This record gives sequence, structure tokens and C-alpha cells, in this order.
Amino acid sequence: MGERAGGVRIVAEGLGIKGPRGWAVRGISVDAGPGALVAVEGPSGSGRTCLLLALTGRMKVSEGTASVGDAKLPKQMAAVRGISALAHVPGVTDLDPALTVGEHLRERVLLQQRFGASLRGLLRPRSERAAEAGQRVDAALEAAGLDLEALPKGPRTAVRDLERLEALRLSVALALVGGPRLLGIDDTDLKLADGEREEVWALLKSLADAGTTVVAVCSEAPEGAVKVTTAERSEEPPTEDETDQADRPGQGEEKADALAETGRA
Repeated sequence: MGERAGGVRIVAEGLGIKGPRGWAVRGISVDAGPGALVAVEGPSGSGRTCLLLALTGRMKVSEGTASVGDAKLPKQMAAVRGISALAHVPGVTDLDPALTVGEHLRERVLLQQRFGASLRGLLRPRSERAAEAGQRVDAALEAAGLDLEALPKGPRTAVRDLERLEALRLSVALALVGGPRLLGIDDTDLKLADGEREEVWALLKSLADAGTTVVAVCSEAPEGAVKVTTAERSEEPPTEDETDQADRPGQGEEKADALAETGRA
């Protein structure tokens, strides 16, 4: 069966991830179709984040088989990174509290244009690229349910002044700017009230219903989600050989160059 536009199928059998202190997770199996909402359920420290990073191509699979769309893990991690994005992952997608919402969005557009666009796209007139970027941002904000005009100072609102749910929506919007087919989000229900958790799951379900495959880490999976449970054990930190959070070699230098163009570097 062909995959819906925007989504990918995730299949794993006997998946295991090993760190320097032992196994983070083992024996994970999942079969989720394109546009599915996959809930990685388990207590803190049970390897949930490691599994999320592995399924999005950021951490190396140690045993078992796994595929994301047409890409096989661990051999085609770069291909998986190319079609996936992360949101709300501590230490990976942290928002800068001193920056405004608008600055975060402009930065993400610049990075997307420089590193995510095709050569043909880079050769188009600047006005066309600017118009497309604006459309991408508007679509991402709408999909994430973040209304800039409802914020205290609109797009000039500093991240430090955002409510926790608003910050999560911003992180999701930033991830959606690149049009990923797979969205990974960590700590979905951490420190949220019951009503806020319901809002987050409604958001993620709407993204899945629109075609994007969503993998979300949580303490308790909602009804209707494809549930993957991790056993309690120590969370293994990524090692240099096991994880590639930078998406490509030298991204730190590339990002610094990109930020220089905005006057922030």
C-alpha cells in the first residue's frame, strides 16, 4: 500500500539501543502506518527519549530491524533525518528564552532556506523565496495552533514570557516549517495540567490526521494512539558514535554562518 503524502510508515522488530552503561531499550516492536500517532509510553528513565531519537535517525540502533518509510535503520540514518524533525526535546531543540517568537521563526526560515532547500530553490528570485517562506511559517503556526496576535506582545513576545503550552506549540511550529513527514516530540505531557494535556494530544492527533506521522514520548498514552511501552531502566545518554543530533557534520559551523546573516552571531 502506498503511503499518504506527508506521512511515513514505521516498522520495527526486536529493536534495541545500547549505550555505554548497557541497554537503554530492548525488544521494541511497532508497526504504525503513515499518518499514525505513536505514543512512546513509560516512566522517566526508561529509554523513551533514546527510542525517539533512534526512530528519527538521531541515535544508532544496536539490534533488531527498523524502517522509516523506505529507509532502513541504522544504515540509512541520514535519509531518516532528512524527512523528520524534532520538537520539545531537551538539549536538542531548546528555545532561547532571550529571543522573541518572531526571531525564532526567522532563524528557522533562514536555516531551512540554506540547508533544506534544493539548488533550484536557492536560485529563485528573493521575492519568491520570501513569499514561500511566509506561507510556510503561516501554515506551521496554524497547524501548531499558535496565534501570534494572541501573545502578550505578538511576535515580539520573548520566549521567557510564554506559557508552557505556548512554548510547546512554538517548538512544534518550528519543526513543521521544514515540512517533515515524521515529527518526533519529547516529554509531551510533562508539567502540564489535565486540560493542557488534552490540548496537546488534540494538536498531535490533528497533525497525524493531516498526514504527518507523529511519535510522541509521554507518561500515559491517549486512547486511539499506537502505543509503544518502554520498560523502566536507566536512560542512556547518547555517545558520539550512537547519535548525530547535528543532522550532518559541521552543522554547528553552518548554523553560526547562517546566524551571522541575521546579525545574531
